[in-house]
Amino acid sequence: AKLKSFAAKIIQLLKEWTETFPYDFQDEKSMKELKEIAHRITQCDEENGTVKKIISQMTQNLLVALSARSQYQEIREKFRQPVTDKGTILKTKPQSTQKDILSVCCDPLILAQQLTYIELERVSNIYPEDLMQIVSHMDSLDNHKCRGDVTKTYNLEAYDNWFNCLSMLVATEICRVVKKKQRTRMVEFFIDVARECFNIGNFNSMMAII
Repeated sequence: AKLKSFAAKIIQLLKEWTETFPYDFQDEKSMKELKEIAHRITQCDEENGTVKKIISQMTQNLLVALSARSQYQEIREKFRQPVTDKGTILKTKPQSTQKDILSVCCDPLILAQQLTYIELERVSNIYPEDLMQIVSHMDSLDNHKCRGDVTKTYNLEAYDNWFNCLSMLVATEICRVVKKKQRTRMVEFFIDVARECFNIGNFNSMMAII
């Protein structure tokens, strides 16, 4: 009875650990240790197999989480590639094919909503372990120690890069317009977009536009 009670507590600990910090189990060594512990726990409840089902579900959820993050990381790496100077691209393109943002989306509310979707997608990929990485990195700098696993996750960096990209997009769309009247219209449009972002509660995009 004591052994079963202890096993239940260990399962709860492993379940919360794998859900909150799945990246701790991304290498083969830690995954092997997890499987060994799981195997020993299942032996405590061989009669009805309840523990085995819970362990199996926990392992499956962990693998899904690691796979999803791995795919997200691969997509992000593609966007980390150096980009050709946009000014050169604009010069080589015919004037008729160059589109400004107003020709793509002229409704400030719709653009604010789309920006919010992007913000939510970026935020949803930030996990507690990303924040822990920052804290551990600061500690290592204070102690003058070198940590090789500091850049294990890049989700905070991606969120920061998105802020900078949005700021550059706004500046580019305004500065590329030649006529003063059109440029004024573009500035007013982005002010409206920022206002709609504020109404939605998307303060990050609002500050990037400002």
